[in-house]
Amino acid sequence: MNTQDMQSFFADEETIDRDVSVIFTYFIETLTSVKEAAASLCQETSTAQWKRPNVDEDFRPRHAAKVISLEPIDEGAASVFSSTAVFGSRFSRARVRIAHPIENFGARLPNLLTVAMGEGAFFSHGITSIKLIDIEFPDSFLAAFQGPQFGTAGLRRIIDVFDRPLFFGVVKPNVGLDPAGFAELAREAWVGGLDVAKDDEMLADTAYSPFAQRMQLVGQARQEAEQITGRPKIFIANITDEVDRIIELHDIAVENGVNAVMLNVMAVGLSAVRMLRKRSQVPIIAHFDCIAPMSRHPYFGVSTTVLTKLQRLAGCDAIIMPGFGERMMTSEEEVLANVQECVAPMGSIASVLPVPGGSDWAGTLPQVYERLRTIDFALVPGRGVFGHPQGPRAGAESLVQSWEATVARIDLAEYAEQAPQLRAAIEAFSAAGGQDDTTDGEALIHGYTGAVLSSVMRH
Repeated sequence: MNTQDMQSFFADEETIDRDVSVIFTYFIETLTSVKEAAASLCQETSTAQWKRPNVDEDFRPRHAAKVISLEPIDEGAASVFSSTAVFGSRFSRARVRIAHPIENFGARLPNLLTVAMGEGAFFSHGITSIKLIDIEFPDSFLAAFQGPQFGTAGLRRIIDVFDRPLFFGVVKPNVGLDPAGFAELAREAWVGGLDVAKDDEMLADTAYSPFAQRMQLVGQARQEAEQITGRPKIFIANITDEVDRIIELHDIAVENGVNAVMLNVMAVGLSAVRMLRKRSQVPIIAHFDCIAPMSRHPYFGVSTTVLTKLQRLAGCDAIIMPGFGERMMTSEEEVLANVQECVAPMGSIASVLPVPGGSDWAGTLPQVYERLRTIDFALVPGRGVFGHPQGPRAGAESLVQSWEATVARIDLAEYAEQAPQLRAAIEAFSAAGGQDDTTDGEALIHGYTGAVLSSVMRH
């Protein structure tokens, strides 16, 4: 690309009409100059060919993506992605912000993603590593989306809880239970104080647990638990399936008294969520399956914060995400950034409930609360409730007792002297380091990933 053509893909940020542009932020690495690599990225994701042969025209002024900032980070002899070295060459790295005209793709998530993380971006000439770090949307773009129907406020209204975190629970064993056994476990946990019971993300419409039968029995169990406790409860049905079955499964769940549904969003696609949002009568919960392969490498793929933002935009009311604890291999800074994306200003799009999870139990609740410094989150134990040695009712009671101790600012061990369910949880889960089975090698990976990602984000 000659100098004149290269310059056509650059612009001063002040000259960009933000009302008609979406801004993508990338980390890039290249063996060429970062300026040439950034220009190539713009070309490949917009006007790869900007005129027809022998026609006096140029589509770049209106349709070309433009680099509006370019911040060099560092350089090195080896690639941060593959750790390969090229003799006599050095890899240059930068953080680049690119403005894309919205009219190139419209308010359509599949088309947006094709530009942001498709062939043009990830096979752009000269780029050896690339990660999409952020997307900035103008209000004009956001106005085309419904966003969450319920969000944090709506979920709180459904279960009538306003003064503490919400207590979710994943029914375990997660696969293998018949519908009757499954429903009984959910009922017991609700009676013990759980607000929300849910299908595991791997539980589907199976021969051993037909979806319609499971919904019928768990819907009845929810009503029984509400009568016993005098408190409203929620069940979240996993309706992840082939896209042409999602609405059918939603309808079966709702007809049986189930009052929330869950999708493994990246498995079915963001557009599937948006389709469901137009029909759904109940809250939609997102689960983070299939996100790690795109996000775990610190210098390649897509950041989790981008994916959180997109799930919120598509219409999810709560987002289950990797939480604290080394098993999830996610730095504390990244967890907090994802929680913040759930509540950050986003035009008319409502905030959503963050549900950071992974091996939680009564003993981790105070730590999560201390780190988040808000009650607007949900704890989502699995074995921490359903693996309690005294059963799921006691497991749920241990969560309630943990919160009572937290509010009273009493050490859990001290409070457990008068709370047998909490004491049993501490004895069962603390002895083995809680539910966290992280190896030393995993801890090292976690630390490395967090450190380098933080370095990229700070620039």
